[in-house]
Amino acid sequence: MQAAGAVPRRNGGVLIVHRPKYDDWSFPKGKLEDGETFEQALDRELEEETGWRGDRGAELEPTRYKDGKGRDKLVRWWELWVRERGDWEPNEEVDDFMWVPLSEVDSLLTYESDRALAEQVRTAKNPPPS
Repeated sequence: MQAAGAVPRRNGGVLIVHRPKYDDWSFPKGKLEDGETFEQALDRELEEETGWRGDRGAELEPTRYKDGKGRDKLVRWWELWVRERGDWEPNEEVDDFMWVPLSEVDSLLTYESDRALAEQVRTAKNPPPS
């Protein structure tokens, strides 16, 4: 199984989402649909889960793990610099999101793998795409 995810950024903060099914706080991500590239899935999932659109920045280290059904899962991640927000309403997949200073996000993230992504962003200090 393959998925794409983002660490959305703006003004020194990052966006995290709450997923009611798992009662967790994480970065937005989602599975690739048939025929979709990782980049297309990233753009679609970010807009579906948060309403935000933006520009992909640096690709981060991928994560690999077994999902709840024991299947191997690969998630490719990117920094994403948000630029505009479309329509969004809470839904079954994501019922809330919040902007958090990058320096404080670790205490709110549920998973160690997400804290590792935040650390990559903090240490890389990649500029927004031009």
